[in-house]
Amino acid sequence: MRPVVPSPAPVAVSSARHPSGRWDEAVLLVAALALGLGGFVLTTINRTGSQPADVLPLAGALVAVTLVVHLWVRRTAPWADPVLLPVAVALNGLGLAMIYRLDLSYERTGDIHNYGTKQAVWTALGVLLFCLVLLVRDHRMLRRWDRRAMWGGLLFLILPFVPGLGTEVNGARIWIRVGPMSFQPAELTKVLLAVFFASFLVANRDNLALAGRRVLGINLPRVRHLGPLLVVWGASILVLVAQRDLGSSLLLFGLFVVTLYVATDRPSWLLLGAGLFTPAAWFAATHLSHVQQRVTAWLDAMDPEVFDMPGGSWQLVTGLFGLASGGLLGSGWGEGYPNLVTFANSDFIVAALGEELGLTGLLAILMLYLVLVQRGMSTAMRLRDGFGKLLAVSLSFTIALQVFVVVGGVTRLIPLTGLTTPFLAYGGSSLVANWVILALLVRLSDAARRPAVAAPQIIDTAELPTSIRRSVLDADTQENSPEDAAENAAGHSPAPTRTKEGS
Repeated sequence: MRPVVPSPAPVAVSSARHPSGRWDEAVLLVAALALGLGGFVLTTINRTGSQPADVLPLAGALVAVTLVVHLWVRRTAPWADPVLLPVAVALNGLGLAMIYRLDLSYERTGDIHNYGTKQAVWTALGVLLFCLVLLVRDHRMLRRWDRRAMWGGLLFLILPFVPGLGTEVNGARIWIRVGPMSFQPAELTKVLLAVFFASFLVANRDNLALAGRRVLGINLPRVRHLGPLLVVWGASILVLVAQRDLGSSLLLFGLFVVTLYVATDRPSWLLLGAGLFTPAAWFAATHLSHVQQRVTAWLDAMDPEVFDMPGGSWQLVTGLFGLASGGLLGSGWGEGYPNLVTFANSDFIVAALGEELGLTGLLAILMLYLVLVQRGMSTAMRLRDGFGKLLAVSLSFTIALQVFVVVGGVTRLIPLTGLTTPFLAYGGSSLVANWVILALLVRLSDAARRPAVAAPQIIDTAELPTSIRRSVLDADTQENSPEDAAENAAGHSPAPTRTKEGS
């Protein structure tokens, strides 16, 4: 009979020793609002020479919305990380200010689209979805919907192929149009598949972590366990070939491979994933005209022939000139010429901000992204359940990879992919998806930072490795054996037995 180990007594935790951080969040939100409103006011003053007449109503509306969201977080996620929401508000505000600034330049050329107003509407929708997602009180409930998340993600992935619904823009078939509104469904696909990947890998990480043959000093996984990797690889290649969308393909495959590596702690998955994606990318660069043009524009950007040809490097080079003209401190809000770059409010908003805020301002924005990703990873480390850990890692990595791909493309580190900068760039689908990601990270951080009022009493055996799970169940069976029940009924406590070494 096993010796009886007394269960730990409940440990009360005072909330005074563990502040929730809501007042810190309120102070940071004031600073975040000041960044966005400051950009709006400075742009108007520098462009028109007078203070904007509608600054007070705009400021009042932004403060009201931010206050409502802050109070909603206080109610639904009181222990959430106090930095996540202010960082997102700061990035979203800076993006709105730059989009409004570009609208002023477009109006002078007669090209009136009101992108700033449209982005404000998408921001309101994203904030609404943020509040709705926080109604999910426990992130572990998402595991019940993992299959629905998988099918929903795949459905959004194939929607652009539906006749009459999908449209082709700039050579890529990644958009759907409903009335006057256009939407990129792949942005929601990454959120849904992140939930499915986390749930699937928690349930199957034992098999995926088993080592197969050792080749060149690397433990490769067993062949029969390569199925999930090959399925996701096939889906990403389908996106690359059929939709001609290099960015979404890279994001989808990178998300799965990194989450798989974190779940199994085997670097061989990273090498195997890179080995599968590299020949596919080479095939696309040499056989798909749309991808081939981007690679040529990346490699020979300064070649006059490449610069002048259709789909050449004109956009990339103009963005680089804008970054160079910004220098260290930038030209100032409204003082530059970022409107000369095609799609300056979406694909190249990083170049527009770099021109008017300089290298200093652009590095500050990148630091905001770094803080956002770091807080997400810190949440993953503090969570107690495997599903939450993997979900926090996958969502944080999605933001990090997207920022790297966008900034790398604008600065000519890698080819352009067509992805947009989270929270900054114009685009409703991307903005809404990122507010949903933020809501999930807030919910996860609330679970991670919430003080435990008692020592953990329940172990979720479904998340334990098979061997340990069997030992726990066997130990529980032995402790509740008929002999123990009879002794407990007679009022006798079982005497602890000595180990073999102590006999």
